[in-house]
Amino acid sequence: MKNISFDIEDSFIRAPGDIILGIDEAGRGCLAGPVVAACAWIGRDEFPPELLARIDDSKKISEKNRADIFGCLSALPADAFMFEYAEVDAAAIDKINILQASLLAMKTAYGKLLPRLPREPKIALVDGNRAPDIKHAETVIGGDARSYSIAAASIVAKVMKDRALNKIGLEYPQYAFEKNKGYGTAAHLAALARHGPCPAHRKTYAPVAARIEPGY
Repeated sequence: MKNISFDIEDSFIRAPGDIILGIDEAGRGCLAGPVVAACAWIGRDEFPPELLARIDDSKKISEKNRADIFGCLSALPADAFMFEYAEVDAAAIDKINILQASLLAMKTAYGKLLPRLPREPKIALVDGNRAPDIKHAETVIGGDARSYSIAAASIVAKVMKDRALNKIGLEYPQYAFEKNKGYGTAAHLAALARHGPCPAHRKTYAPVAARIEPGY
């Protein structure tokens, strides 16, 4: 049974028309590719109920269903749903660390959506226990399984992250990124041992660092 609802959003609404955003990221644990964050707004009066019933924590939805839901979300008019996403690549992750890269992606996605909104958001619900430096941020631990707004953002972020890995996989087919999506599966680790890292790998992550040749 799903625990997801609009209860958290409702707790922050003070007047009709208050805008509540959801923010989430995908790819923090990957060994390769970007971390991707998304910021989403659900127009509840216009959002299709049958699509809302499919929204959940992206980790609980199959890749095929995530892609299908994302396609439906993308086709909605602006009075029903709006989103933006942002990527921070592997080189930047190595430079500023994954936490700061995740927060930067969140802040950038929020900043991209902000000018499209009819008014300033009342609150931005951020999955996890750390929020980016934005106005009216509120962290929600496990928010992608509790809030429709955060869950919608989680679906967008994960689909865009997976697409990025699929694209990288075309350039570096030896790592089968289209299958592992950058995560440290046994097959991915075996490919790392065989071929060493590629430019899309996160060099500061231990399994990758262990395979870097001196002078790389």
